[in-house]
Amino acid sequence: MLLLIDVGNTNIVIGLNKQGEFLNRWRLSTDGNKTSDEYSISLMQLFYQYNHNPEEVTGIIISSVVPNIMHSLENMVEKCFHRKPLIVGPGVKTGINIKYDNPREVGADRIVNAVAAHEKYNRSLIIIDFGTATTFCAVTKKGNYLGGNIVPGIKIASDALFQRAAKLPRIELEKPPTLICKNTVASMQAGIIYGYIGQVEYIINKMKKEMVELGEEEPYVIATGGLANLIFNNTEVIDEVSPLLTLEGLKLIYEKNMEQSL
Repeated sequence: MLLLIDVGNTNIVIGLNKQGEFLNRWRLSTDGNKTSDEYSISLMQLFYQYNHNPEEVTGIIISSVVPNIMHSLENMVEKCFHRKPLIVGPGVKTGINIKYDNPREVGADRIVNAVAAHEKYNRSLIIIDFGTATTFCAVTKKGNYLGGNIVPGIKIASDALFQRAAKLPRIELEKPPTLICKNTVASMQAGIIYGYIGQVEYIINKMKKEMVELGEEEPYVIATGGLANLIFNNTEVIDEVSPLLTLEGLKLIYEKNMEQSL
């Protein structure tokens, strides 16, 4: 059984995969103040709640965009499973050729998503990850990671309005039926969600044009992340939502590196 851990700025997504099948997917809050013992308790409770035996874990892989949490997580997995995890980073085989000016600057989550999408679709791709930040990544049919762009996540935009404007309330991210709204909450929802949809559509259309100019076929657009469905259901520029994309990429990277070590 393979334990897959993706550490984001807001959540840690944990997956269990056995013989190619995802058994469970869990989310914990990312908290740099938690100790390895506290993370151990949370993870072991999930294992026992879903009747999984920790001794069946034969491999562990971690990707992270939060460096200050890694010491606690590495200690946690070694305590619970008595194994050293594979950490996604420089020196790890991915099968992706990173064309960034400095490849070390590319977030591990973006690389992992690119690995999964390239393996799954084998064509020109734009990958959108709707997380704390929203990332847009361009990958060629040959598996070249061209780069992309990063914008504030939709929840960051919502929280910023609440925090910086004294009379505006905190709101739920729900789409109102119209853009001309007659109360403050609906007005905020409309501005944030429809505005974000417009931003996504502009960026995708512009990236498609740039990739075609480079000689690529028109790219297929995949979305993942916690708020992917909210945008996908309200635009035609996204072709597919793949909620397990990052976990699938972690599994593939682990397998590529185990093959290499044999």
